[in-house]
Amino acid sequence: MQTRVLGRTGRDVGVVGLGCWQLGADWGEVGEDDALAVLAAAVDAGVTFLDTADVYGDGRSETLIGRFLADRGPGSDLTVATKMGRRADPHIAAAYTLDAFRAWTDRSRANLGVQTLDLVQLHCPPSEVLSREATYDALDTLVAENRVAAYGVSVETVDEALAAIARPHVATVQIVFNVFRRKPLERVLPAAVAAGVGIIARVPLASGLLSGKYDASTVFAPTDHRSYNRHGEAFDVGETFAGVPFDVGVVAAQRVAALTPDGATTAQLALRWILDQPGVSAVIPGARSPAQARGNAAAAGLAPLDASKLDELRAIYDEMIREHVHDRW
Repeated sequence: MQTRVLGRTGRDVGVVGLGCWQLGADWGEVGEDDALAVLAAAVDAGVTFLDTADVYGDGRSETLIGRFLADRGPGSDLTVATKMGRRADPHIAAAYTLDAFRAWTDRSRANLGVQTLDLVQLHCPPSEVLSREATYDALDTLVAENRVAAYGVSVETVDEALAAIARPHVATVQIVFNVFRRKPLERVLPAAVAAGVGIIARVPLASGLLSGKYDASTVFAPTDHRSYNRHGEAFDVGETFAGVPFDVGVVAAQRVAALTPDGATTAQLALRWILDQPGVSAVIPGARSPAQARGNAAAAGLAPLDASKLDELRAIYDEMIREHVHDRW
C-alpha cells in the first residue's frame, strides 16, 4: 500500500487506515472474535494505521486493539491513534486539564498495552479548548513525560481545524471529509499542507451511505447511531451520515454509484476521491467484517479519478448536498 507521512508525527502510514469505532460500540453488535478478525484482515491487506478512542465502547475498542497488538508481537510497524476528552461528564471546557489528560492517557496506555501512545487526539472538544494556551501547554507536558509521542485534534468545524493547524506542535487534524462533505477543500487542506500538519479524513463513507448499498427502506439496529443520532440526539449530527438527511443521501449516493469504475466498488470510488486530494495523510473507513476491511484497503490501488468523474461528483454535491451541510460545519 502507498504510504504518506502522518503530518508532524514523522511516521509513514498506509494511506488507507482503519477506523475502529465499529469495534467498540454504536454500530450494532460486533463480537470480540469478529473484531479481531477485522483487525487482522485490515493489517494483512496493508493497513498500518489504526484510529480509536477511549469512549468507543468505554475502552472496548482500545482493549481489543491492545490484544491484537500483543498477539502480533513486536515489529508489526503499526501506528495507533486514540482520542481523549469525551469521557468528561459534563463535557465542558473546564474538564480539559493536565490532570485529566494524564488520567485519560494512562487509561488508554493500559488498554492498549503500551508505554507511550503513538498519537493522542483531543476528541471534538468545545471550541474554547482549542483557543487556550493552557491546552497546548498540557499536551506538550504529556509529550515531555513520554505518555504520548505526538498529539493532534479531532474537530467538527473548519474554524476549529484552522485554529489547531495554527499551533506549532499539533501533528494532525482529523475532520469529517468525503464526497458529501467538501468544505475542507477550501481552506483546511491548503492550510494543513502549508503547515505540515497531517489530515486524517474520518466518516469517509458518510456512515455507509457512500457504499451505495442503502435505500429508503434500510433499517439499522437500535444500538446503531444511524438509528438514534439522525438529528443529533446523542452527539454532533455531522458524525451520522455526514449530516446529510438520510432520504437525500440515499438518492445522491445512487448517483455516485452510477460513476463506479468497472472492477471497483462505490465505497472504493469514494475513498479514492479523498486520497486524490492534496493534504490528506490517511483516510480511516470503519469495517464490521473482514471483507469490508479488505475492500476498503484495496481502494489505495485504484487509479486516480478522471476529470469527468470529478466534475460529476462536484455536480451531485452542488445540486443535492451543499444546502444541507456546507454552511453548518
